[in-house]
Amino acid sequence: MHDNLKQLLETVATGELSPEKALEELKYLHYESVGNFAKIDHHRNLRTGFPEVIFGLGKTPEQIVQIMRVMESKNPLVMATKISAAVYAQIQPSLRGLRYFPLAQICCLGESTMKKEGTITILTAGTADLPIAEEAAITSELCGFTVKRLWDVGVAGIHRLLSHRDVIANADVIIVVAGMEGALASVVAGLADCPIVAVPTSIGYGASFNGLAPLLTMLNSCATGVGVVNIDNGFGAAMLAGKILHRHQ
Repeated sequence: MHDNLKQLLETVATGELSPEKALEELKYLHYESVGNFAKIDHHRNLRTGFPEVIFGLGKTPEQIVQIMRVMESKNPLVMATKISAAVYAQIQPSLRGLRYFPLAQICCLGESTMKKEGTITILTAGTADLPIAEEAAITSELCGFTVKRLWDVGVAGIHRLLSHRDVIANADVIIVVAGMEGALASVVAGLADCPIVAVPTSIGYGASFNGLAPLLTMLNSCATGVGVVNIDNGFGAAMLAGKILHRHQ
């Protein structure tokens, strides 16, 4: 990697390559191995606007600690999702300054260095959807966005939603988190003039098939302007909403 970087700098120095072209090359150049189990993409922030994020499920506490230490040396913010309270208790003594958001199951080192324009409004159908909604909310806040939360406004008591029509009408982008049958996303999309990011959750009775039923409802929505992410993917919803706002700045 160092030889490649040296060669790239030499071509800029001799005028063979412009600084702008060199920056494009750098976006795809650098990664760092951690043990024999991970390769950290240090330039993801340069390419995509946000650093690589650690997906906690399936990783041991020791692996998470090693990855976070390597990432901390080169990123102002290091974030890990799907971190249970038990795993956090194991990794916290090894990582100075580690913060934990228990409902969202997110931990992080450092902070976002830039406040971003735009508000991400997040709605939940029910209280049981809060863990996924908070994953979206905390991710959005760590990205630098302002978040507006509106919890427990599902279609079973639709007057709760309609009493907040002004919030929906003034939103820049809306994330709708719903389990059971997932109808809330369609209802909100029928009221809003902004993009809707729908997140099906695995909450529901047997026929919801651990989130498959709301996923299909959201994909089959007759309302326009709805994009759907995977089941329980609050993180992915926040990143999509953030990119929508970023493109309009």
